[in-house]
Amino acid sequence: MANADAVIDVLKAELKARRLTYAEVARRIDMSEASIKRMFSERNFTLARLDEICTAAGVEFSELMRGFDREQHLIAQLTEEQEREIVDDPRLFLAAFCALNQLSFDDILATYALTAAELVGLLARLDRIGIVELLPNNRYRLRIARTFAWLPNGPIQNAFKSAAGDFFDSGFAADDELMILLNGRLSRAGAAALIERLKRVAREFSERHIEDAHLPAAQRPPMSLLLACRPWHPQFMQALLQPVSRPTLTSRSIRR
Repeated sequence: MANADAVIDVLKAELKARRLTYAEVARRIDMSEASIKRMFSERNFTLARLDEICTAAGVEFSELMRGFDREQHLIAQLTEEQEREIVDDPRLFLAAFCALNQLSFDDILATYALTAAELVGLLARLDRIGIVELLPNNRYRLRIARTFAWLPNGPIQNAFKSAAGDFFDSGFAADDELMILLNGRLSRAGAAALIERLKRVAREFSERHIEDAHLPAAQRPPMSLLLACRPWHPQFMQALLQPVSRPTLTSRSIRR
């Protein structure tokens, strides 16, 4: 499934490079735009449909494979030591997230209290780590895969956990804010289905971030999305739980 997802990501990038919208692709293969969007969102393609879309877009399947090969050589995850290096230097941490948010060199300088020389040095360190490739004229190119993620319970995630209080210090009442807390009981199958759905939401967030990258920084303020799901009793409830009863051993249960 991971390889199939990567091929679909490459196809989306090829459509974007050709400035082909879902609406135009739908028109060319005589389908509704909603159906095309659903296929890409759910990543559910038959080979025949994939071939049809490639033909309509003028994309050779060999081009998809070359793009897939490039994707395979990008970084999908850092080591714990690399994440620790980023977290331990607030300016490097800032530069890393500016790069991941695809801010230009000039946008970073206009927004944060860094000198040009400092920023060049920070980008050079990110180049050494492998997140970016530093280019002439203070430009850079990201070197991370579309599947890039921070280490579970690693230095970056733990840094954000420490900042959770600041994140939740809001009424979440503005037009561009939302917080929904739900509690219930789900089967293992139900929980697994929900988690897969949340992963799709996370992918959509990343896709919209990429699609909006061409806009000026002032038109795309920083946005954070937190998705979390786990079996949990709040601490005040844990004290009221019945003690777990263990089965009593009998002569029958220990017979051989």
